[in-house]
Amino acid sequence: MTRRIGRSAASRLFLWLAGAALVLALATAGLLVLEAQRTARAEAERVTQAVAGTLAELDDVSTALARRDDAAATGILQPMATAVMSGAGVDFVTIMDADGIRVTHRDPEQIGKHYLGTIPPTPSTLTEQFSGTLGPSLRTIVPVEADGRLVGWVSVGVTIRTVTAQVLPRLLVVAAVGLALVGAGLAGAVLARRATRLVAGDLPAGAIRDTLASAESMRTLGEALRAQTHEHGNRMHAAVALIELGRTDDAIGILTDSARQSQALVDQVAARTDGDPTVGALLLGKASQAMERGIEWSADIAADAPRSVLSAIDAVALVGNLIDNALDAASAGPAPRWVRVHMSRTPEAELLLTVSDSGQGPDDEVRSHMFERGYSTKPAGADGRGVGLALVRAVVDDVGGTIAVDLSPTTFRVVLPTVRS
Repeated sequence: MTRRIGRSAASRLFLWLAGAALVLALATAGLLVLEAQRTARAEAERVTQAVAGTLAELDDVSTALARRDDAAATGILQPMATAVMSGAGVDFVTIMDADGIRVTHRDPEQIGKHYLGTIPPTPSTLTEQFSGTLGPSLRTIVPVEADGRLVGWVSVGVTIRTVTAQVLPRLLVVAAVGLALVGAGLAGAVLARRATRLVAGDLPAGAIRDTLASAESMRTLGEALRAQTHEHGNRMHAAVALIELGRTDDAIGILTDSARQSQALVDQVAARTDGDPTVGALLLGKASQAMERGIEWSADIAADAPRSVLSAIDAVALVGNLIDNALDAASAGPAPRWVRVHMSRTPEAELLLTVSDSGQGPDDEVRSHMFERGYSTKPAGADGRGVGLALVRAVVDDVGGTIAVDLSPTTFRVVLPTVRS
């Protein structure tokens, strides 16, 4: 199967990590901006509440308002309000009588007019955002009481422009954090690319996957051939021993049974016009491997089973790893132990491969992770545990096929696109 040469695996890894760092930096900066806005707003609300509450408790304020002489109250309270605005860093301090008529204001021309904002129906503190003469602002209104009766109100506010201005210096910190994250991410991406290039050079990701598939194919073919050779050797030794004992008929029977079993699968493979001889040879070897492990083996290949688009290496890696997985599961399961392989043509003229076994089957947790590279329920070792099923998934996905796992019995069901004639 011809592959389109693309970026090297090292370059792809660099781009992925750099992109992830940029996304992380943007997300972090966005969260920091929102937090800065929230914090600035909360601080503004606390300041207005504190200043308004303090003024409402002053005897000078309550006494001036209790006289019910707004002009006199203005003369006393306007200088006080101006001093508080300057010292507390608030944008306005509006003191009013019980009816909401201003006796102080940042703009003296507004004195004597009705307060623009919400006055609670009962004496209570209220913080709100409201658009008044200075524009949108955060303001807190607090009742002023004397001898248990309401004599006026104090309203202290900070404009939204002021709140926004308080956020701007924090944006510099946000920008610095964002740039630091991007820089760290790029540095990590460069190091990862360098480390990947030391291992894989400038090979594209597909070539690395092909290399892994080749290694897995050689491994599974080697195991199959070893088992077939071992089984053939055992039978030959038995036949020779029987001949030496003069039991020629028994020796011929052993050799005939061995030839018949192998020939049945050979005939199935040979009967296919579009079959893959490499996979056929693999199945012959796996049959011996199953027999060596005391597992009943069944391989059924339909005569019209089409040839998939997989290369010989990928086909061996796919079928071999599925069978290895089934053999391991059957060996660990209860008797009778068996493995069945079936290949046929689907109604859509695709290749259907099913590999079933008598094992107990994976639980939900194993099923959710079984195709992840490095995940395995078996002890780690030199045979590359955690690679097989991950490679199977990669091979299937690479050609646009599908793979599913059924239970009772455990069955891996793979559908692969085929070569169109």
